[in-house]
Order: sequence, then C-alpha cells, then structure tokens
Amino acid sequence: MNILYVVPYVPSLIRIRPYNFIRILASRGHRITLVVLWSKPDERAGIDDLAQFCEAIVDFQIPIWKSIFNAAIALPTRQPLQAWYSWDRKVARAINALVADPAGHHHFDVIHFEHLRGVRYGLYLQTMQEKQVTAASQRSSFIWDSVDCISYLFRQSAAYSKTITHRLMTQFDLGRTEIYERKLLENFSKILVTSEQDKQAFLALDHSDRYAERLKIVPNGVDVDYFQPNGALQKEADAIVLSGKMSYHANITMAMYLMEQIMPIVWAQKPSVKVWIVGKDPVKEVRNFADHPNVTVTGTVPDIRPYIQRAALAVVPMVYGAGIQNKVLESMACGTPVVATPKALAAIPAVPEKEVLVAEKPDEFAQKILYLLENPDAAAAIGKASREFIVRNYHWDRIADILEEVYYGRN
Repeated sequence: MNILYVVPYVPSLIRIRPYNFIRILASRGHRITLVVLWSKPDERAGIDDLAQFCEAIVDFQIPIWKSIFNAAIALPTRQPLQAWYSWDRKVARAINALVADPAGHHHFDVIHFEHLRGVRYGLYLQTMQEKQVTAASQRSSFIWDSVDCISYLFRQSAAYSKTITHRLMTQFDLGRTEIYERKLLENFSKILVTSEQDKQAFLALDHSDRYAERLKIVPNGVDVDYFQPNGALQKEADAIVLSGKMSYHANITMAMYLMEQIMPIVWAQKPSVKVWIVGKDPVKEVRNFADHPNVTVTGTVPDIRPYIQRAALAVVPMVYGAGIQNKVLESMACGTPVVATPKALAAIPAVPEKEVLVAEKPDEFAQKILYLLENPDAAAAIGKASREFIVRNYHWDRIADILEEVYYGRN
C-alpha cells in the first residue's frame, strides 16, 4: 500500500503515535511518503531518524511568528485557532502537487492527516481533488486522525484548568471548535480517535449516532521492548514519579493537584517521600515546586525510562483530559505500579487493585500511595500484572493491526 502521511509536527519518541505507526507500517512493506511541519531547528533534527522508514520525506518550516499570524487571521472568523495554527497555503499546494501528478507517479492508496492542526490540509486537498479528478486521486482514501476530540478536552479545560491563561483560551475557542469538529464529521468518511470517550464526544456534537460508523477507535500503544522493567536499576523505596510534558495545561493542573492537595497528606505520615516531576518545558508554576527539598523538577531529559524504572511507583492524578494517557501505558509497561484517577484510566480497562490502583479524592489517593510505599511485595505484584496487561493489549503491532483494518476498509 502506498501511503501519504501528513503530520503537523515531527514524529518522535515523544510524538509517539505517528512515529510508531510509520515505523511498523514500513516494516510491513507499506511505502510511506511523509510530510512534516516544524517550527524550530531542533525539531527538524528529528527528521533524520525517520528516513529509515520512509520512501520520501518532505518537510516545511512553520515559524512561530507564522502560527501567531495565523491565529490573528482566525480571530474574526468562526474557525478555531487550532485549525489555523499550522496552516500555510504553499504547503497545501505542495501536498496537492504530490497527489495530483497527472502521470500518476505519486498515486497514494491512503492519504492520512493527523490532528486538528493538520486537518485543513485534508480539506484543501479534497477541494482540489474535486477540481482535478484524475485516475490516481479517485483511488485514494482520505483519513483524518483526530487523535482526541479537542472540543471535549477544551470543555474540561475551561472548567478545571488551574492556569487562568489556558482556561480563558479554551473558553474562547470552545464554541467554534465544537462547530468545526461537528462539520468535520461530514467531511471525512473515516475519522480516527484514541478512545471510546472521544468517539462519544464527537457524536454528542451532532446529537445523534448517524456518524458512528465513520469514527474508528485506534488507541495508542507502547513499544514494550523500549519501555520494560530494568533489573539493573535499584528501586528508590520512597520515590514517586509524575511524568508528562509540563507545559501542557492538563499536566500542569495534574501536577498542581498532586503537590497542593495530595502530597501534604502523604508527607504528614511519611516525610521522607520524594517526588520526581519529569517532563519537558515545565512552566513557572511547576518549577516552583522544586523549592521543596523533597521535590525534583527535571525539565527535558534524554531518556525518561530510568526515572520510571527507579521510582517505587508512578502517579497520574489527572483532573481532566481526553484520549488515552501515554504516561499510564509507559509506566505500566515498565512494571512500575501506578496510582491514577478514574479520568486517567477512562480509556484503559486495567483491573483495579490488581493491575492498577485507582483513587480520586486527595485523601484516598494519598492512602494508595502510602500503601504501595509501605508494602513493596504488593507493589511488585501490581507492577508485574500491569506489565503483562500492557503486553497483551497495547503492543504497537496489535494497534497497527487495527489501523491496517481501517486502511483496507475492513473496519
């Protein structure tokens, strides 16, 4: 199968979804032409790693000033700022040129667009295809990988985000995002999401289930060979880890919930407990937590695995979010026991008290943390069961099987 894959950022071990889909699809003999967008030179550096998987890579820079300019243009419209963020008409024309070659040299069986930031390229290409009906374009299947339902995420952020900037921004963009995503249900015959919750959120935008067959659940997976237990690293008995990109509003709120409401209860009973907050670009609110002598805020790290593998347990006290939580999957794959809120596990059907511990209120969450710290045998058993659960259900090869079923029209 010949695939054109359009991503509004550079796939990587952080942008794991497109990276692993491209990697595994290539290993199965599919021919991939990749179009990627980047803003900073250090982002572009990651493209070299993708060359081993792709027949061709076409990359374009969308500078930060261009994204800001795009947002300004979008302000007086009824379209969401996210949909304009990575837009460039020159890029759209270049993508169209790849597809519309009259000689058919660039025929693609599937044209796959990712995220709300990339969807305008899909809409543009569909419009151009209607004008330039060629033998090649007639055989192409358009797929939009929404990943999450962004309006569902924004609705929660507007209500629960601890940072006023993100709360105001999402409140501003929420209504127009709902209208836009509702319209996209009509524009694409195949739309991918990572969870049942996101699928239902899309259907709620139309107040019906008439588009249910168009929405396909393709969850994220885990590279179980990369994320695995490491017996060479000694566990730190009193260390807990919180991971994720720390400039992302849902993760900021999660970190604040942990530090302001849960950890004071933990420290009152066990003052020696250490907290590692691991993830790139921590905002000031998160960096300030490092003023506590038991807290380390790492910022960007070359490899997140040692922190997860050395910690006695991982905590994911998500207050709100959408999609599937990679931080949960990665910790479970490493055999590190996880304490998480129901929101963090909404798309992950692990068995409570066997494969994961679940708690919502601060006191209950703190007691689950203390239980695992004080019962290492129970923690080890949960960690072992969580690893087995991930290998059974979230191996990337299994997830790629689901994606191929969508590509071939069998799902």
